[in-house]
Amino acid sequence: MSQEFVIEAFPRGDQGRGASRRLRREERKIPAIVYGGNKEAVSISIWHNELKKALENEAFFSHVLTIELEGKKESVILKDLQRHPYKPLLSHADFLRVDKDHEIHVNVPLHFLNEETAPAIKLQGGVANHQINEVEVICLPQNLPEFLEVDMATVEMDQVVHLSDLKLPKGVKIASLLQGEDHDLPVVAIHKPRGAKVDDAEGGEESEEGENKE
Repeated sequence: MSQEFVIEAFPRGDQGRGASRRLRREERKIPAIVYGGNKEAVSISIWHNELKKALENEAFFSHVLTIELEGKKESVILKDLQRHPYKPLLSHADFLRVDKDHEIHVNVPLHFLNEETAPAIKLQGGVANHQINEVEVICLPQNLPEFLEVDMATVEMDQVVHLSDLKLPKGVKIASLLQGEDHDLPVVAIHKPRGAKVDDAEGGEESEEGENKE
């Protein structure tokens, strides 16, 4: 994990919808909570625009973050984020404490490599059909990957890549696979577009008819 995210936090005493509205309107902050780790939950507030900017980085969602509150730092992950129903505003955030000796469950994005240059796509006219774009992993905080890679270079036409086909970093497990083979979900496949399949079939029939006439 090459990046580090530090979130400046402030104590929050007032509770309730009215206090939260004032916090967002007057101070440009949003309410949040830090919980877990066998400690009491702590209500905090954080700068709205700083969090919004950090969220533009995909890695923020799959990183161990640092909350700095009154000179003390805690390691956390973002567990929930609430947004305004129609305005481009954040309204609340939940952070879960983590420690190096306990595994965490985090959704990490999938990065599809060599998709445009895969022979089944570039040379054979196939199209990638993505079933999922992120996956829940279980690992110790220090082993948390920013993303998992799916190399499309060797994926053949009509081949389906499943969760069990993904290459995992050391110490990382996929949560679904721990539930049994029935949860080995498809990730991506390459197929010819439906119209192209019909054209191929019709072309084959015409060729056979021509041969029969001869």
